[in-house]
Amino acid sequence: MCRIVGAPRTLLPLLAALLQASVEASGEISLCKTGFPEDVYSAVLSRDVLEGQPLLNVKFSNCNGKRKVQYESSEPADFKVDEDGMVYAVRSFPLSSERSKFLIYAQDKETQEKWQVAVKLSLKPALPEDSVKESQGIEEIVFPRQVTKHSGYLQRQKRDWVIPPINLPENSRGPFPQELVRIRSDRDKNLSLRYSVTGPGADQPPTGIFIINPISGQLSVTKPLDRELIARFHLRAHAVDINGNQVENPIDIVINVIDMNDNRPEFLHQVWNGTVPEGSKPGTYVMTVTAIDADDPNALNGMLRYRILSQAPSTPSPNMFTINNETGDIITVAAGLDREKVQQYTLIIQATDMEGNPTYGLSNTATAVITVTDVNDNPPEFTAMTFYGEVPENRVDVIVANLTVTDKDQPHTPAWNAVYRISGGDPAGRFAIQTDPNSNDGLVTVVKPIDFETNRMYVLTVAAENQVPLAKGIQHPPQSTATVSVTVIDVNENPYFAPNPKIIRQEEGLHAGTMLTTFTAQDPDRYMQQNIRYTKLSDPANWLKIDSVNGQITTIAVLDRESPNVKNNIYNATFLASDNGIPPMSGTGTLQIYLLDINDNAPQVLPQEAEICETPDPNSINITALDYDIDPNAGPFAFDLPLSPVTIKRNWTITRLNGDFAQLNLKIKFLEAGIYEVPIIITDSGNPPKSNISILRVKVCQCDSNGDCTDVDRIVGAGLGTGAIIAILLCIIILLILVLMFVVWMKRRDKERQAKQLLIDPEDDVRDNILKYDEEGGGEEDQDYDLSQLQQPDTVEPDAIKPVGIRRLDERPIHAEPQYPVRSAAPHPGDIGDFINEGLKAADNDPTAPPYDSLLVFDYEGSGSTAGSLSSLNSSSSGGEQDYDYLNDWGPRFKKLADMYGGGDD
Repeated sequence: MCRIVGAPRTLLPLLAALLQASVEASGEISLCKTGFPEDVYSAVLSRDVLEGQPLLNVKFSNCNGKRKVQYESSEPADFKVDEDGMVYAVRSFPLSSERSKFLIYAQDKETQEKWQVAVKLSLKPALPEDSVKESQGIEEIVFPRQVTKHSGYLQRQKRDWVIPPINLPENSRGPFPQELVRIRSDRDKNLSLRYSVTGPGADQPPTGIFIINPISGQLSVTKPLDRELIARFHLRAHAVDINGNQVENPIDIVINVIDMNDNRPEFLHQVWNGTVPEGSKPGTYVMTVTAIDADDPNALNGMLRYRILSQAPSTPSPNMFTINNETGDIITVAAGLDREKVQQYTLIIQATDMEGNPTYGLSNTATAVITVTDVNDNPPEFTAMTFYGEVPENRVDVIVANLTVTDKDQPHTPAWNAVYRISGGDPAGRFAIQTDPNSNDGLVTVVKPIDFETNRMYVLTVAAENQVPLAKGIQHPPQSTATVSVTVIDVNENPYFAPNPKIIRQEEGLHAGTMLTTFTAQDPDRYMQQNIRYTKLSDPANWLKIDSVNGQITTIAVLDRESPNVKNNIYNATFLASDNGIPPMSGTGTLQIYLLDINDNAPQVLPQEAEICETPDPNSINITALDYDIDPNAGPFAFDLPLSPVTIKRNWTITRLNGDFAQLNLKIKFLEAGIYEVPIIITDSGNPPKSNISILRVKVCQCDSNGDCTDVDRIVGAGLGTGAIIAILLCIIILLILVLMFVVWMKRRDKERQAKQLLIDPEDDVRDNILKYDEEGGGEEDQDYDLSQLQQPDTVEPDAIKPVGIRRLDERPIHAEPQYPVRSAAPHPGDIGDFINEGLKAADNDPTAPPYDSLLVFDYEGSGSTAGSLSSLNSSSSGGEQDYDYLNDWGPRFKKLADMYGGGDD
């Protein structure tokens, strides 16, 4: 069975820890100092220290929380320190007075700053077990008995006792390790047992908080606990023999961390913002502030109470608001909120734990900013009773007057924005009022033209009100009214024709000088004495003229309905009427003349050309008549053949099909192929009728089996006579000549281009441009240049006959040389390339050529010069291995050399 032996738990350590934590939490915050908070750490141990046994926990104060500290022991062979400050035994050894003290070092990994603290170990007094338990008041937890056999039967064990949890206050100041309980087994009298504990806080993270003496079973805590991190530990105690065999079933140990008031209330926001409408009644909800406490919310340490410390400003009452001390709801308690007087209140809110106990509770504060929002409690008011304005007549979208109002509400809100309307004086709707969004002024604008001759002044009644209605209970009228007096200014207006357009009906064919009509304009300015003059603005056919004074329109040419300027029998002419006002104004009017048709156009045959076969059967031509007149001066038409020449009626016959069509046929059985002109008499139905002899060109041709003319005949029949054929042939010949000339020109251009490529361009030829630089004079020899070497390579005299006195010391020696090709005196331009190539091959095979490959002489100062010859300089690479691309940068004079040597392998 399970039993607990020892003195009852005392409440004195718990009350002392509670009081100590409360005093620390309520006191002033001291300055943080980096390092070990204690000068000496002490630990009471048994004589036998086992390997891996936790001894104590050292605490290092890391103020900024950014230091990375590494611990070391002055006796690393016996003791080690983990990163959390737990000190362990490295090996098993008996504790003696010689090992009673050692040092622990803490070193910053970045700055290498170092701190140290002393650890003092003392032996536990060797008192009898009962007297130790009695003197220290440590409880003993005994493993329950196991089920045993009696007389061959299993004897039922009594139910295990429930081990009550161990209550341990947080933030205890030690000394550590602090003994909690002693765990033992009844079998320790006969066996040598080892005790251990497992679970979070022991061998599981966070490790090392609870340790147990494996010999005595003493369970201890090594450092202060924090309930806000872990509020309960669940450990399991084990008992095994020295061989590691389990001798007792594990027992559960629960350790409750008792809360201390070590956390102040914290508001969720340091500044809270809320709004309340002005004029709100007492009891109106404003906002809610909330604070939290990390301590136990079910204990006094976490029970918060709220109150208002101050209010600014304190008008009209210092207590305009109150707060629910439990929920944090802020409400109004007094009337008189007026945004026009106070727009914002600032409250300091305090939250205190311990149910608001001012002595033992911890407090914190936050700020509540309450903005008084605007309501429409002030209507707009006009700044004047009457506003004045003026506007020229016939003008629209013109601002006539600017209406100003005042409103005490918050600007640019619906309670401040004004809406204007015209309540009287404008029945025709000629005015409108728009609101300026920035200034809130009313802009009276003309939206319809105003006539001075009709009304010279308008008196408008206007009203202004807000976009939203006034709040309830406001004793002001909802709107303000005023009067707007608008004066109309007379201006010179445009004369106008009436009617416009003016339509008249006249027969075509009127002779010049005929008066058609009078087209006059009216001046709308009745109060101005002005004269109007008329001019012609548009007359496409130039048929009309207008009198500048009275507006009479007279013809100056014959009116013709068939003119291309007449559309749908209507001729349009435009006239201009101008007054002599200031400034002069004008207006236009259109005269439309509807022309009536007369029979003034004779009909013509249509089509004018046709084809017919040599034989009459089946053979006919259908014709009609074209008349530019209209009914009744057009069809039906009468078709007939003239009496002369007599061959017409002998060869042809015409038959009338209907009023508009007739049919022409061969009268004889055969007519020779060719082109014949057949006159036809056509008479219209006008009164009187008009007749006309119209020529029809008929092509008589040989027809195939289908009755169609052959292709050659078609060309002739289409009107391609001898002249047309000759013109076509001339065009073809000219085109061929042009093509031939272009080909010849292209060939000649190619030959010239090839010849130019073999010759040096004049601008690149430097043979006649010998420049002298830094000439200091070297005697007569220095002035003797053989320029013939540059002009004609084929006339170079051999070295054997060259005078000795003018030979340079660095010239090529005289001995047998390979034969170079000799160019003729007048070579063909096409042979120059071959000559150069042959000379190049001979020079490459000449062992005496390099470096004597230049016949030019520069700056020769005489035979006695101390300067060495340039020919003595040996090139490190052959000419074929050198890069001549730099010649491209020397200008146009070296372009040919660049093309010859700088083009790569080519």
